[in-house]
Parts: sequence; structure tokens; C-alpha cells
Amino acid sequence: MKRRRFASVWDAIEPSRATAANMKARAEMMIAIRESVAAWGITQATAAKRLGLTPRMNDLLRGRINKFSLDALINLATRAGLSVRVEVVKTAA
Repeated sequence: MKRRRFASVWDAIEPSRATAANMKARAEMMIAIRESVAAWGITQATAAKRLGLTPRMNDLLRGRINKFSLDALINLATRAGLSVRVEVVKTAA
């Protein structure tokens, strides 16, 4: 069996490059939001209110990526005081 190398786990498990790119962006955003919330040093309930995310805060903190769309995560990142920037570059053929 031939071994293949992938840039990320998403490239290995997702059926298309587009889906892998979406999952990578969502994962990065969830991690950034989680780190920001942790730095606040407040309770999960207070953080949920601050983000407008009651009752799904636990899903965010546990990394349940399929529960959040990219749009929803962008909105949450903004509410968390993060600046979101999208970078589009041509991939190598």
C-alpha cells in the first residue's frame, strides 16, 4: 500500500478540497473563539450570554464542529472581540 501525506487531517478525511478547506476554517475559528473565551476568566453561562450562544455554548467548547456553520462562527468570533480575515490564494497544481 502506498503512503500518502496530507497537509492536514481534513485533507485526509474529507471527500473534496472544498469541504476540507471549509472544515479547516471552521476548526481554526472554533479554536480561536475557545481560547478567547478561556482568557475572559468567566463562567460558561456568562460567556454564553456574552456571545449570545445559550444553549449551545457546550457544543462550542467541546469542539462539536458540525453544529456550527462558517457564518455562525464568524459572527461568534466577532462577538468574542476577534477580527476575522479571509485569505484566498492560488494553490499549487
